[in-house]
Amino acid sequence: MGCKKPFSNTPETVLALPLKQEQKQESIVFIAGFDEGDNKYYANAKAYFSGKGMSIVDTLFSIEEIITWLNQRAKYHTSFNEIHIVSHSNAWLGMSLRTTKNGKRVTLEALQDVQRYHRFPKIQDGVTHRTKIVFHSCGLGENQELLRELKRAFSNTNTNSGLNSNESGPQVYASAFFNVFGGKFAGHYLARPYYGFYPTGASKGPLYLSEEFAKKYPDTRIDWFDAVKTRTETHAGVPYSYKFNIPVNWEFTFDEGSDIPTLEDKEALLDFISESPEIAATLFTLNIPIENYRWRWKLSGNRLQIKGKTTVLCVLAPILRDSHSSEYREPAVDDRLLYQIL
Repeated sequence: MGCKKPFSNTPETVLALPLKQEQKQESIVFIAGFDEGDNKYYANAKAYFSGKGMSIVDTLFSIEEIITWLNQRAKYHTSFNEIHIVSHSNAWLGMSLRTTKNGKRVTLEALQDVQRYHRFPKIQDGVTHRTKIVFHSCGLGENQELLRELKRAFSNTNTNSGLNSNESGPQVYASAFFNVFGGKFAGHYLARPYYGFYPTGASKGPLYLSEEFAKKYPDTRIDWFDAVKTRTETHAGVPYSYKFNIPVNWEFTFDEGSDIPTLEDKEALLDFISESPEIAATLFTLNIPIENYRWRWKLSGNRLQIKGKTTVLCVLAPILRDSHSSEYREPAVDDRLLYQIL
């Protein structure tokens, strides 16, 4: 067997040793969902960011998968300036983004549950305190508790105390307004939302709905009748509306036949709903009046199924440069009038 002489301590040998590779700086956009029906939110967002020359990933739909992807890139000496995450969100159902690949939609409770059992991979050096993580999720900026949990998920520490320091995690951005991509007058802008509700399939018409909006928002100067009837942007800055449904479902199994309720009509069903702690808790959290749901029920043997569905009519008023302008305000993430920053 042969042997080699040990390395000498000469400068030539030192220079021959591998040098530490420099970190590459990147920005990335995660399109964390797919379009259904006529809604082109994700396709429009992808087109918008592609037009800006940004790298797109559109095959990952959970926080777990996104962190794993970022960690893989970090192995190749990559750190991130900006991370954009596009996901549907509303105040009632949470985010379309999932916690884990086969997990629940992101809500405060679901995220806390996953964090509690350390089911997320630990974020690596690619995400630092200089990284900006921007969530393009409608209304998310109103939920500061959820934003804090999202910051924890993308931080390299799991301690609450450390998250009060910018040195311990990335900067997280989200707006309390609605994100609109692919608009007629701007590729991306923010809009202030106003909400009305009615039982799905039982609208009383635009005049009635506009009067309900006027009662609910007496200090807001919007032509509610036109806004309720208009489904697309007609002129820059003019409010318009769109609608979506929120379903609620329960199933009860009764051990004793005497416990099975007699639901002869809708009034009897509403009495049962009002007296059920489980249903009452859900409806209290959603904060939508019970009369604004369309209710259906089915009794099969000892099983009772109850289904409700409400339609949300959302009037959107684009955020303008000022009260006398018809130009949209630039959705700059560092604008603290538009974005919450943690």
